[in-house]
Parts: sequence; structure tokens; C-alpha cells
Amino acid sequence: MISRKKLIAGNWKMNKTSADALTLVADLVASVGRQTDVEVVVCPPFTSIETVGKAIEGSTLKLGAQNMHPEANGAYTGEVSAPMLRALFTTHVILGHSERRALFGETDVFVNKKVLAALKNQLKPILCVGESLGERESGSTLKIVQTQLEAGLDGVSKELAPSVVIAYEPVWAIGTGKVATTEQAQEVHAFIRSLLTKLFTEPVAQKVRILYGGSMKPANAPELLAQKDIDGGLIGGAALEARSFVELVSAAAAVQ
Repeated sequence: MISRKKLIAGNWKMNKTSADALTLVADLVASVGRQTDVEVVVCPPFTSIETVGKAIEGSTLKLGAQNMHPEANGAYTGEVSAPMLRALFTTHVILGHSERRALFGETDVFVNKKVLAALKNQLKPILCVGESLGERESGSTLKIVQTQLEAGLDGVSKELAPSVVIAYEPVWAIGTGKVATTEQAQEVHAFIRSLLTKLFTEPVAQKVRILYGGSMKPANAPELLAQKDIDGGLIGGAALEARSFVELVSAAAAVQ
């Protein structure tokens, strides 16, 4: 079996001014900016991407964006494109986050256009999939995840598939303090891996990293990260404070 390097990505959401971002990322560079056991990605708001990008130069930290538009340019007020992100040395981009789907009406088809545009521009998509509380309680979890995953990856070649990172985020566990049990999380991650096998073959599926994105914290990280198909975390609240984020990176390194 292929050994997948753990990945811890911090999604800062709509938090941190450029000055705040600089303070946070300076702490991260000092603490985990030299280690190579775990891949670490920070995803600040658009207003801080250039500042953070310069601050992590020379470190092992990588730069991610929280969203992008599928078109390269044009009359899309308020949007940014993949070429714009690449010009700032961004390497990753979060796509299809549950908040984008729920609050801004993003569809599977629209998310798929973004995934393809990201790959075309040598950006690594962090494709988010996951179910709501109602969907979980009605027993629709796997059906919802399958629909979002297959639609999101439509048109992605077998060769480029390993460049995609999947993030499973049970929507009911984001920012609520609730967390899926380790068994619930691993079950869905294993299901995603089986879907990837059907779509791209087993060897390709074994290369794709699947992150858990539902309220991962230092307290629950070791148990989650020890699971066979959980390859890291897409971190929200715990990424806004250096100490907790560094603890998550350390937890990932411990099971690498």
C-alpha cells in the first residue's frame, strides 16, 4: 500500500486582517515551517494571500485559497481566477465548501467547473463533500457524498486525479462542536476511497488524500488521524490560533 503523507490545511474563512494574518503565519513558520513529515497548507482570505505568501517564502508551508471562479478573467465582479492565484504562488484551493454550497448556492456542476479550471492551472483542488444533519439522520450520507464526489470529479483524468485532495466535511459537525465518531468518519472515508477506485483504479485511489473536515481539534485528532483512510484534516476554528494548529500538525506527524 502506498504511504500517503498527511496533510493539515487551515481554512481561515472570513477571519484575520493582513496584519493579523502576518502575526499568525509568523508563529506557524517558526513552529512548523521547517518540518517535512506533514504537508501544511494555510488558506487565508483573499486580502491576505499576498502577505501570507511572502511570509512563508523559504519555509515548507504552502499557500491555499478558499475559493475561485472557473473563468480565467472577465466581468465577474468580486471574483478571482486561477491565473490570479497562481501569480501569487498559490498551490491549493478549497472548492465546494459546504458554506459555499449552502450560503451561495454553488451546485455540483459549478464546483466541477472550478475543479477542472484549477487542475488546468496547476492548482491542487481541495474538493469538499459532505452531508447535512437531516441527510445524516435520514440515512442518505453515502448517497449525498457519492453524488457530490462523482459530479465534482467529472472529466478529471486518471493522470490528474492524484493532484486532487478530497475533504469529507459532515456539515452538521462544522463549527458546532459536534464531531463524527471515529467510526463514522472512517466509514465515509473508506467509502470515498472505494468510489475513487471505481472512478480511477485502485493504484490511483491509493494516492489520493482524503481529509476530515468536521471540527478536528487537538483532543480528537490523534484517534481520527490514526484511521486507515483519514489522511489529514481541513481545519477551521482550530487553524485561527497558532498553538492548536501546531498541535494538529504534531498529531499528524506522530502517526505518519
